[in-house]
Amino acid sequence: MNKLKKYTIMNKTLALISLLFVFSFTSCEDVVNLDLETGETKLVVDAEIIWKKGTNGNEQTIKVSKTAPYYSGSTPKVSGAQVRVENSNGDVFTFNETEAGVYKCTNFVPVIDMEYKLFVQAEGQSFTAVEKLTSVTPINKIEQKMVPDFGGEDVIELTFYYNDPADQRNFYVTDYQSEFLIYPEYEITDDEFYNGNEISTRYSHEDMKTGNTVTITHRGVSKNFFNYMKLILEASSSNPFLVPPGNIRGNIVNTTNANNYALGYFRLCEADVVAYVVK
Repeated sequence: MNKLKKYTIMNKTLALISLLFVFSFTSCEDVVNLDLETGETKLVVDAEIIWKKGTNGNEQTIKVSKTAPYYSGSTPKVSGAQVRVENSNGDVFTFNETEAGVYKCTNFVPVIDMEYKLFVQAEGQSFTAVEKLTSVTPINKIEQKMVPDFGGEDVIELTFYYNDPADQRNFYVTDYQSEFLIYPEYEITDDEFYNGNEISTRYSHEDMKTGNTVTITHRGVSKNFFNYMKLILEASSSNPFLVPPGNIRGNIVNTTNANNYALGYFRLCEADVVAYVVK
């Protein structure tokens, strides 16, 4: 049985609100104002090419935005960028802006193990990244049972199974989405100790109830993206009073000015998506 780490990606604004709640209950008279430094604004490229099994993968979306101060109520969208992806055969897939900061392609052609290169031109800067499209084995089955949680109360636990290929090293990123979750919850694993075997992954949540639909998106990913996600998830689950280790850099390179790097990671994943209705 594979034991995995589970993470919830938390919006840092939400973490701050939780912190302020603590202060409000411990002091009814004092107002706590946190003086936070505003870092340098960075371009953020959310570029996941995800080929869901059972689809042709032609429709893909890339989002371009900028970082915002802690107290900002919105994320600045970047309009007017030029976004395209080229594969190793020389085919070009253009992403056109459909709304502010959202760029879509309707004729993308996904090919397992093919290399793709991302090109983004925005605000006078040019960015590139290279990655291969990684395959994934499908989910075989999902089982459900009741298990005790840390407080001794019974909660619903889901377990899904898939067969890991025996002839290669594999890395996986899985997310769970449902109406009882504000943000997706993520798990990461690799087959270092389970190569070629059936792998089982468990998921439970205290708010999961009969009738909820839990959508499981199970991705095959590259080793580099796996390592990037591990750093991101560990940082997002850390103590809010600790200072983060700094910006976690992805594979997106600024070819105009290397020091002005963008945040984000260009990744291409095959995924099996299953919507499970809790019994």
